[in-house]
Amino acid sequence: MLLNDSGAPTIGFLHTSPVHIGTFDTLVAEHPGGFNTVEVVDEPLLDLARSVGPSHPDVVAGISSSLDELERAGASIVVCTCSTIAGEAELVGERFDVPVVRVDRAMAERAIASGTRIAVVGALESTFSPTRALLESCASSEGVSIEITDVFSEGSWDNFEAGNIDGYMQSVAATCSSLGGTCDVIVLAQASMAVAATMVEGPIPVLSSPALAVEAAIAAVQDRLDSGQGR
Repeated sequence: MLLNDSGAPTIGFLHTSPVHIGTFDTLVAEHPGGFNTVEVVDEPLLDLARSVGPSHPDVVAGISSSLDELERAGASIVVCTCSTIAGEAELVGERFDVPVVRVDRAMAERAIASGTRIAVVGALESTFSPTRALLESCASSEGVSIEITDVFSEGSWDNFEAGNIDGYMQSVAATCSSLGGTCDVIVLAQASMAVAATMVEGPIPVLSSPALAVEAAIAAVQDRLDSGQGR
């Protein structure tokens, strides 16, 4: 397990957009343990996954290459921050010595604990299937029945791709606000939407994945350290 100068381990991140770097670096830096970060950004991987599917051999090969790079760089755990490929990243990660977790797993677990009517808001169609599958898996593990509604945030991704992040967040927040009392909890399917969660007023909780994912990853590393496990 690679430690930085402060004696803390390293959290690795697999991104498909550089926009995530600042978000996750800040979240890790805010933790009192002084954890280090190492990141790989593979933007074409998302486009490929959207085109041929996340389980396509070429996508799997890309994920494997990125995980190998992060493992060799000394990551103690890897968080895949792209919800489209995150489920596949967990499967590919089983071949590695370093644990690999999807960015939305902790959020999904929190959602299941928050209510049975779950609205999933996404700006990319490719995020709905893996998010739904994860929620259903978490619900099954807890022995509860849930009702999932996919809510597409029309036009939001156009803002994101144009670099209009403020417009992206406002559009996502507006989509969430439009749901009214139709659900018990709202799940933001993409890590890039996190700021939008803070822009929605009302009694319905809006969950985003970055902070919960970092919290869970750090807890997992600390558990490994406490049990004397290395990489």
